[in-house]
Amino acid sequence: MKKLLILSLFLILASCAEKPQKELKTRNCKNVIFMIGDGMGTGHISATRIATVGPDSALTMDTMPYTGFVKTHSANRLITDSAASGTAMSTGYKTDNGVIGLTPNGTRVKNIVKACQEINMATGLVATSSITHATPASMATHVESRNQQNEIARQLIENKVDVLLGGGLGFFLPQSHPLSKRTDDLDILSTAKESGYDIAQTREELLNSQAKKLLGLFGPVSMKTTEPEPSLADMTEKALKILSGRKTGFFLMVEGSQIDWGAHDNDFQEVLRQTRLFDEAIAVALDFAKKDKHTLVIVTSDHETGGLAVNKGDRDGKNLVAGWTSGSHTAEMVPLFAYGPGGQRFVGLFDNTKIPQKFAQLIDLKDFPQE
Repeated sequence: MKKLLILSLFLILASCAEKPQKELKTRNCKNVIFMIGDGMGTGHISATRIATVGPDSALTMDTMPYTGFVKTHSANRLITDSAASGTAMSTGYKTDNGVIGLTPNGTRVKNIVKACQEINMATGLVATSSITHATPASMATHVESRNQQNEIARQLIENKVDVLLGGGLGFFLPQSHPLSKRTDDLDILSTAKESGYDIAQTREELLNSQAKKLLGLFGPVSMKTTEPEPSLADMTEKALKILSGRKTGFFLMVEGSQIDWGAHDNDFQEVLRQTRLFDEAIAVALDFAKKDKHTLVIVTSDHETGGLAVNKGDRDGKNLVAGWTSGSHTAEMVPLFAYGPGGQRFVGLFDNTKIPQKFAQLIDLKDFPQE
């Protein structure tokens, strides 16, 4: 009996001793796919699950093995906006609402795209809003106001993001062009071409491009998210095809931008549609990650919008009635789902500034977040 007890104790101690070694193996993470459902809270996900596959089934994001919750307040407001939240998730620093890539005192801080580029990783941004909108902008640019979309367009090309897909064509065209949203004569589209970008403005051009650098702009401002435009899943798949060619790994941010807009309008059906489109893009990312084995996929939100809850409905998911507490953002914490190497590090409740810190640990980013 004593020998049996000693043997059992030895096995327990050996098992505990192995855990740090297993944790170190999670540092073999090569690629990060960071997926942000703008404005998406637990209510949006629950409603879409019930309406789409039923209460007993699962959306793609529901199948991810690790889950957590994220706090979203900004430096100067209990209720954040996308610029401040995006900056927190890109730089590890809180900032004031409306500010991108700067601290409240105006200090420029390194963002996730720059940090990844410094170790020769490929980088990409995908959105259904303008690619110059707050969330994608926060990943790669620095401006005092999110409204400076003309300057954001210039910086995105200057900062050499390999893949840029979304709306926002008007911010890349000189003011003389009928579709332009600029107030100057800068032709950022021509600058992009000179810098080696292939340009796509239709789904066919997107799918047929063989370039290693791609600028896809599928609307003067935001996308319509209907055919014949490319879907968010199409854009995600194309971005992964290009970026995965880099042997040193890649960082890709994909935003389901218009979940937020449907929630601002308290448009229940539009929220369901946009969340489904986002979930389809998640399916593309997870399929890639499962085959690759070295890719971390994170799905979360920058903030909750609308205070959405399902108040009534049938057991089969029909006749749902939505309740809203707001037509704006709320202070609700948002869910996070993780899959892949290091995914267990995202379990629990933590601040949004911790997300880039965890990325840095997993893909060994240098001097990031900056001290």
